[in-house]
Amino acid sequence: MRQLMTGNYAASYAVKYAGVQVIAAYPITPQTQIVEKLSEMCAAGELKARYINVESEHSAMAACIGASSTGARVFTATSSQGLAYMHELLHWASRARLPVVMTNVNRAMAPGWNVWADQNDSLSQRDTGWMQIYCKSAQEVFDSILMAYKISEKVLLPTMINYDAFFTSHTEEPVDIPDAEKVRDFLPGLRRGRIMDVDDPCAFGTLVAQDTYTEFQYKIQESMQDAKKVITETCAEFKSIFNREYALTEEYKMSDADEVIIATSTMFETASVAVDELRKKGSKTGALRIRYFRPFPSEDIIRALSGKKRALVLDRNISFGAQGIFCQEVLAAAGGKGNMPAISGVVLGLGGR
Repeated sequence: MRQLMTGNYAASYAVKYAGVQVIAAYPITPQTQIVEKLSEMCAAGELKARYINVESEHSAMAACIGASSTGARVFTATSSQGLAYMHELLHWASRARLPVVMTNVNRAMAPGWNVWADQNDSLSQRDTGWMQIYCKSAQEVFDSILMAYKISEKVLLPTMINYDAFFTSHTEEPVDIPDAEKVRDFLPGLRRGRIMDVDDPCAFGTLVAQDTYTEFQYKIQESMQDAKKVITETCAEFKSIFNREYALTEEYKMSDADEVIIATSTMFETASVAVDELRKKGSKTGALRIRYFRPFPSEDIIRALSGKKRALVLDRNISFGAQGIFCQEVLAAAGGKGNMPAISGVVLGLGGR
């Protein structure tokens, strides 16, 4: 079934089809439509989920952590200052190994107040242990949420699905909504091993001494690296069922390219148009999209850039005192590797500009 819907509504319908059991909701522009639509679904009986109205984003994540700890499939959504307010508990969710899934509609950080697209909100959460996906369309938002639950529940790490404010969140696009039976075959009900259970009590999140703390962090790093294989396998399974293809990265006219534009989210679509225009002028240009930021797809990027002459990274974000964050990551991945292009970066599009 194909419907015209915004990226935000695509997120809401994906949550419904995923069979989410607990939703923690606190509205903030531009994600408000997501939780509003979910509240309508719950009120109408379309979605059999516990809908919790909380007083802040900090409490929204706390509710997700509590519900996920009991074995429930959970969801929340946020943007910008709301995500920043959650920061403390993002660490808890990942270190407690909880498969929480959250959408973050990328919005600039204040001041000055700005409600338009900018990636500094999610990228400032880079080191919290969350997997991060950057989507370019409403269809990808829908599909990524379904895949995120499957991946998170296998590697026991939370996932943040990011997409651009207004360019994706409020723009209507055709979205293919699959048959519910097919979704259930792809994403069956959640079953986890050790959960909070009054009939089988055990301790969670207790004090860890110096001699074992590092081992806990190592296991998270190991699972994050293992997630690359799980993501690839899940994308292949998704394609076999729904005939839509995804990966850690995406390439456009890269096979014979000498120069590469590297971008993410909706900027990749614009970069692809620029590639077509440049090729009309005789320039062998290609485009590379970084879809997963964590785990960072270093191997895929190195392979894609091998033998190219120049690469330009477009960043809708900035690490003050340094440069664009995606550019930093690409330079780190390519550092010390042979046959790499000259890599430079440009910061642009801040605050939706």
